[in-house]
Amino acid sequence: MSFDRHLSRRSFLSFSALTAASALTGCASSANTVTSGDTTIIYRSPMQLFQSTETSSVPSGAELAVMYGPVEDGGFLIPAVPYEQIDPRYYRQRVVDPTGQPPGTIVVDTPSRFLYLVQNGGMAMRYGVGIGREGFAWQGSGVIQWRQRWPRWKPPNEMVARQPELVKYSIENGGMEPGLKNPLGARALYIFSNGEDTLYRLHGNPDWRSIGKAVSSGCVRLLNQDIIDLYDRVPTKAPIVVWQ
Repeated sequence: MSFDRHLSRRSFLSFSALTAASALTGCASSANTVTSGDTTIIYRSPMQLFQSTETSSVPSGAELAVMYGPVEDGGFLIPAVPYEQIDPRYYRQRVVDPTGQPPGTIVVDTPSRFLYLVQNGGMAMRYGVGIGREGFAWQGSGVIQWRQRWPRWKPPNEMVARQPELVKYSIENGGMEPGLKNPLGARALYIFSNGEDTLYRLHGNPDWRSIGKAVSSGCVRLLNQDIIDLYDRVPTKAPIVVWQ
């Protein structure tokens, strides 16, 4: 499949989602915040976690077959996702925005395992995600400082210290080359806060089984097909908020 054909299919699906989106209700609870520089850290009690009673239109089987079918990209053939084995709520879909954030903002709702890209007209694109294990997760706000197609994976030194077998992929050794087995997948969006790298990423994922689960070392992982779609929609310097 050519890249142009892939784009045209995705454009068709976006148009279909526009006409199929149904009413949805939801709200973000109030939160205590502490602001320092350009960073706002959001603290939430267990009773204040983002909750939603949203209902939305799940894409049809024909749409899902295209959305999560094989994709030729960057010289790699990304395999099809067995979407039938994934909870339908984690399928990419256009929903009424429950976040209250300005258009163009990315919101990661960690408890619900959703990522929202807020759009105009009170709508949002919603993606299912896998998130960091307890103790590894980051929360706060920042910007997408850098975007990369088929990135190299360079585990931080702290991770290498915990898992010495990763030393061959260390920063000093140049990281893991791009490819289908690379943990960052087809795309990576790098989150900075106060001008510093948080070491927190939005990235692709070769393991579809992790969507909806807490398995990664602190980063937010999407299906490769979904991170490509998100990458094409999100510019550098886009604001991002991560809720715990």
